[in-house]
Amino acid sequence: MYTVMRSGKVYTGRLTHGADLLAELTTICREKNIFHGEVKAIGALKKARYGYYDQTTRKYEYLEFNEPSEILALVGNVSILGGEPMVHCHITIADEQGRALGGHLAEGCEIFACEFAITEYITEIPLQRGPDEETGLMLWQPW
Repeated sequence: MYTVMRSGKVYTGRLTHGADLLAELTTICREKNIFHGEVKAIGALKKARYGYYDQTTRKYEYLEFNEPSEILALVGNVSILGGEPMVHCHITIADEQGRALGGHLAEGCEIFACEFAITEYITEIPLQRGPDEETGLMLWQPW
């Protein structure tokens, strides 16, 4: 299953020093009424929190990295959950030795510096998230 979307506006900027990375991206999407899109960012964090989905327990497990790190890549999407924009991203960071760590972006990533781009997508068929029985995840629902 797939749908066709076209690119709309591209929002770029710098996020607030000391703010929460996921919260800042979500606020931008809410303020600009972005319900579908692509998210990218680079920068640095004072501390990071990211997770992975345990496929056996069907729960997210979270890890914290309470040291400065570089954001090597942040990629994700925006879709609808409960009528609101939901930002879903994965993040890869590097520690002071250049070792890569990463997973599902979670609240608790404190920004040192971050530049972002959010590309708005325009579609006639909305991407709604809902429960997926097979995986236990909140995935895009069939249209």
